[in-house]
Amino acid sequence: MSKFLNLVIGTALISTLAAPAMAEKLGLGRAAMPEEVAAWDRDVSPDGTGLPEGSGDVLTGEELFSANCASCHGEFGEGVDNWPKLAGGKDTLADADPLKTVGSYWPHLSTTFDYVQRSMPFGNAQSLTPDEVYAITAYILYNNDLVDEDFVLSKENFAEVVLPNAGGFIVDDRETTEIPVFTREPCMENCKETVEITAHATVLDVTPDDQNDDAAAAEPAAAEPAATEAAATEPAAAEPAATEAAAAEPAAATPAVDADLAAAGEKVFKKCAACHKVGDGAKHASGPMLNGVVGRAVGSAEGFKYSAAMTDAGAGGMVWDAATIDAYLTDPKGFIPKNKMSFAGLKKPEDRVAVIAYLAGFAQ
Repeated sequence: MSKFLNLVIGTALISTLAAPAMAEKLGLGRAAMPEEVAAWDRDVSPDGTGLPEGSGDVLTGEELFSANCASCHGEFGEGVDNWPKLAGGKDTLADADPLKTVGSYWPHLSTTFDYVQRSMPFGNAQSLTPDEVYAITAYILYNNDLVDEDFVLSKENFAEVVLPNAGGFIVDDRETTEIPVFTREPCMENCKETVEITAHATVLDVTPDDQNDDAAAAEPAAAEPAATEAAATEPAAAEPAATEAAAAEPAAATPAVDADLAAAGEKVFKKCAACHKVGDGAKHASGPMLNGVVGRAVGSAEGFKYSAAMTDAGAGGMVWDAATIDAYLTDPKGFIPKNKMSFAGLKKPEDRVAVIAYLAGFAQ
């Protein structure tokens, strides 16, 4: 487990131990109950300490990974856009640009299990059961060619799985080995026997020494204003008309939107922006770009690879109108089962209405 997580948990435990004294002194709160402390203390050690009861096989993990993880990490752990790659990179650690994955770099499988259990899937952390975490971890091992497709990972055999780079890390002993060697009193006087000037700027051709250089550089400057003036004058007459025409065209195609509601929706949309893009130049990311989504058939954005559930919904005539988007954002997995979006949804009706108003302002 990372030093950061250790620090967070350690701080929480220290606060818990100090709670009775603080509560008595300030008259606030109460001491944490053992089960409350246990709920925070979920870390898993390399030897398997902290693992929950359970098991999961590769094939089940493949289904779970596709439904919960593939939208960001790819169907085979190859990564999507800038989201992390989880597989590959074998024998690349000595390269100038190594690929650091679970199979090529991570020293302990417990790091993978702990992170999935604690933080995944994105936007819906800690929603997976222990059996599901075991299965997803087994599938990640399979994608790194470390186990066969019939492999079942469990608490009993967890410590038997040794990752390829388990021996690639060393104890950080710089404090005792390097710091004493490279730490010394700074020299403040008579640090060199002699100080000599070895070169001048003119010798290094940094400073121009030809008088004609200045004249040549100044010559085109006289002609430049005239050329600039002519260039600026010519399109000036046509520009307002072109601008007016360009501004008129989208005004007719874009429905009127409540500006205040759309502004509120823009803030809420920040929860979605990691996967979905809107606006000028928007492209597909982990999720499809959403320009023109209001009124568009479900699963129809050109160039995006949708889940079968999404394409089937669109083929059945489902359209992203306000009511459909509202229902989908309320419960993405429940409204269209087996789609790839792992986000848990927006529970506040006013947030959903605001996001729909915001999206309505972006034409195709």
